[in-house]
Amino acid sequence: MAHFAEIDSNNIVRRVIVISDDVAPDPAPDNEAQGQVFISDVLGLAGTWLQTSYNGNFRGTYAGIGYTYDPATDEFVPPPEPEQP
Repeated sequence: MAHFAEIDSNNIVRRVIVISDDVAPDPAPDNEAQGQVFISDVLGLAGTWLQTSYNGNFRGTYAGIGYTYDPATDEFVPPPEPEQP
Protein backbone atom coordinates (compact mmCIF):
# COMPACT_ATOMS: atom_id res chain seq x y z
CA MET A 1 0.00 0.00 0.00
CA ALA A 2 1.12 3.53 -0.71
CA HIS A 3 0.35 6.37 1.69
CA PHE A 4 -0.05 9.98 0.56
CA ALA A 5 -0.38 13.16 2.57
CA GLU A 6 -2.19 16.23 1.31
CA ILE A 7 -0.37 19.40 2.29
CA ASP A 8 -1.83 22.90 2.20
CA SER A 9 -0.14 26.14 1.11
CA ASN A 10 1.58 26.36 4.53
CA ASN A 11 2.94 22.78 4.18
CA ILE A 12 0.59 21.48 6.89
CA VAL A 13 -0.76 17.96 6.42
CA ARG A 14 -4.55 18.07 6.07
CA ARG A 15 -5.27 14.38 5.41
CA VAL A 16 -3.58 11.10 4.63
CA ILE A 17 -4.94 8.47 2.25
CA VAL A 18 -3.90 4.97 1.25
CA ILE A 19 -3.92 3.70 -2.32
CA SER A 20 -3.38 0.21 -3.63
CA ASP A 21 -0.05 -0.99 -4.94
CA ASP A 22 -1.97 -1.94 -8.10
CA VAL A 23 -2.17 1.73 -9.12
CA ALA A 24 1.34 2.62 -7.97
CA PRO A 25 3.31 -0.60 -8.55
CA ASP A 26 6.87 0.73 -8.53
CA PRO A 27 8.72 0.46 -5.22
CA ALA A 28 8.47 3.44 -2.88
CA PRO A 29 9.41 6.22 -3.15
CA ASP A 30 9.72 5.79 -6.93
CA ASN A 31 5.96 5.33 -7.23
CA GLU A 32 5.12 8.82 -5.98
CA ALA A 33 4.34 10.19 -9.46
CA GLN A 34 2.10 7.20 -10.23
CA GLY A 35 0.18 7.78 -7.03
CA GLN A 36 -0.16 11.51 -7.67
CA VAL A 37 -1.64 10.86 -11.13
CA PHE A 38 -4.11 8.36 -9.66
CA ILE A 39 -5.14 10.77 -6.89
CA SER A 40 -5.71 13.58 -9.37
CA ASP A 41 -7.10 11.80 -12.41
CA VAL A 42 -9.01 8.89 -10.90
CA LEU A 43 -9.97 10.08 -7.44
CA GLY A 44 -10.44 13.66 -8.63
CA LEU A 45 -8.67 15.13 -5.62
CA ALA A 46 -6.92 18.45 -6.18
CA GLY A 47 -4.07 19.77 -4.10
CA THR A 48 -0.52 18.82 -3.33
CA TRP A 49 0.00 15.17 -2.43
CA LEU A 50 3.31 13.77 -1.21
CA GLN A 51 4.09 10.18 -0.46
CA THR A 52 4.80 9.31 3.15
CA SER A 53 6.38 6.15 4.48
CA TYR A 54 4.37 4.14 6.98
CA ASN A 55 7.65 2.60 8.20
CA GLY A 56 9.55 5.91 8.18
CA ASN A 57 11.88 4.70 5.40
CA PHE A 58 11.87 8.11 3.72
CA ARG A 59 10.72 11.67 4.46
CA GLY A 60 11.64 11.38 8.10
CA THR A 61 8.50 10.02 9.69
CA TYR A 62 5.02 8.93 8.73
CA ALA A 63 2.89 12.02 8.13
CA GLY A 64 -0.15 12.64 10.26
CA ILE A 65 -2.78 15.35 10.27
CA GLY A 66 -1.21 18.53 11.63
CA TYR A 67 2.34 17.53 10.74
CA THR A 68 4.43 19.96 8.69
CA TYR A 69 6.31 19.15 5.51
CA ASP A 70 9.77 20.74 5.45
CA PRO A 71 10.84 21.07 1.80
CA ALA A 72 14.43 21.96 2.78
CA THR A 73 14.95 18.56 4.38
CA ASP A 74 12.21 16.73 2.41
CA GLU A 75 10.78 15.43 5.69
CA PHE A 76 7.53 15.47 7.62
CA VAL A 77 7.85 16.98 11.09
CA PRO A 78 5.42 16.25 13.93
CA PRO A 79 3.68 19.19 15.59
CA PRO A 80 5.21 20.45 18.83
CA GLU A 81 4.01 18.83 22.02
CA PRO A 82 1.50 21.01 23.88
CA GLU A 83 2.87 22.72 26.92
CA GLN A 84 1.81 21.18 30.20
CA PRO A 85 0.24 23.55 32.75
